[in-house]
Amino acid sequence: MVRVAVAQFPAGEDKDANLAAAGALVAEAAGRGARLVVLPEFAMFAASRLDERYVAAAEPLDGPFVRGLGELAARHGAHVVAGVAESLDEPGRIANTLVALDPSGALAARYGKVHLYDAFGYKESDLVRPGDLGPPQTFDVEGVTFGMQTCYDVRFPEMTRLLVDAGADAVALPAQWVPGPLKEDHWRTLVRARAIENTIYVAAADQCAPAGAGNSMIIDPMGVVVASLGEGTGTAAGEISPGRLAEVREKNPALRLRRFGVTPLS
Repeated sequence: MVRVAVAQFPAGEDKDANLAAAGALVAEAAGRGARLVVLPEFAMFAASRLDERYVAAAEPLDGPFVRGLGELAARHGAHVVAGVAESLDEPGRIANTLVALDPSGALAARYGKVHLYDAFGYKESDLVRPGDLGPPQTFDVEGVTFGMQTCYDVRFPEMTRLLVDAGADAVALPAQWVPGPLKEDHWRTLVRARAIENTIYVAAADQCAPAGAGNSMIIDPMGVVVASLGEGTGTAAGEISPGRLAEVREKNPALRLRRFGVTPLS
């Protein structure tokens, strides 16, 4: 049994303030026994629109913000997952990257967002370089294997299936889910669907207003909402049970019965 928390807050343009906000939430979650705390996408820096401010704010993964996340992980003896704007050698572009820091403060895994948000009037690819299509990195928390994906990725079921094929029992899903008509309904439906169809846990951490829709949640392999948040800053924690995972997969052996695999298009 592993206790996991999702944490949501409205990241802004002050990276130090964002790190302080993240620190308070990690401390709160760890104080409630969480061994993994999932923070939102772009927890490092968020602005009213995706533009050159993100490029100016971007840092390498050994930069001060990720080091600060590592210090939080070490201080509280927990894994921490968060989204950052990673600097690149390519002028005018960044990577939308997730990092997982282990309880020693070291980088345990990273993930570059594959499916960019070129939808609903946005064009993330103007600024962001998509992640590579190589084998996904996973990390273990007390015997539970986690994969990572970001926000718009949740609309692509093959993305989550690829993580399951890599051995994931659960998915950490940071997001900055832009509010809009029906968007909260899409979020709740898609997060639950990815858990149900893959018989896995999903820990989805969103930013809250103004840049995100909130509604962070932890879903179990049968689609049950284990813990959730509304529209405000805070944390929600729940248990990930290997026993529950095995029970659901025995009852619903969908992974064993499937007849198709996942092959990248390019």
